[in-house]
Amino acid sequence: MSHGHSHGGGGCRCAAEREEPPEQRGLAYGLYLRIDLERLQCLNESREGSGRGVFKPWEERTDRSKFVESDADEELLFNIPFTGNVKLKGIIIMGEDDDSHPSEMRLYKNIPQMSFDDTDREPDQTFSLNRDLTGELEYATKISRFSNVYHLSIHISKNFGADTTKVFYIGLRGEWTEVRWGWKCSCPSVMCTCVFVAIGCVSRSLKERKKSEQVRH
Repeated sequence: MSHGHSHGGGGCRCAAEREEPPEQRGLAYGLYLRIDLERLQCLNESREGSGRGVFKPWEERTDRSKFVESDADEELLFNIPFTGNVKLKGIIIMGEDDDSHPSEMRLYKNIPQMSFDDTDREPDQTFSLNRDLTGELEYATKISRFSNVYHLSIHISKNFGADTTKVFYIGLRGEWTEVRWGWKCSCPSVMCTCVFVAIGCVSRSLKERKKSEQVRH
């Protein structure tokens, strides 16, 4: 099987090369369970809310009843907020067996509410994609760069020449860590949660310092 490549490092391999039974492979791509789907956005989707449907169990990746197709042109932009911090290790992206399959994927970390105007900035990693019709081809990320991710943006910038782009499945592999000191926030911006987390940690640290000073006195 021919493989795509990553600009500036990284690479890809078949998920089957991981030599894991199917049930374990499904668990490996379980980060979809750690996505805040209510806040997930897919810009330029032709049908509202369809972008959420491509984040599904690995075992259901070949279910072609759920897909997202771009609207005005070939670009798609997924804004993916996580419910904690993620160390992202690999991505699978599965499309159609024609020119609507994505040919380039650009990743950005920790930019909530990202728009197409923001895609002019340098991505954290870019991948040239090959057609993947079975959801077996994994693109490995630079783990050192994606070790503390609370928000991931996936920009599908090109396909193989069609007017629109179609995606059936996006699989995310990695590790999830709960944010223990975050406060509940109703603001749609994930950034606010992170600010509250920092304040919560600082407040707790100051209280502990005051207690220790009182004990010494």
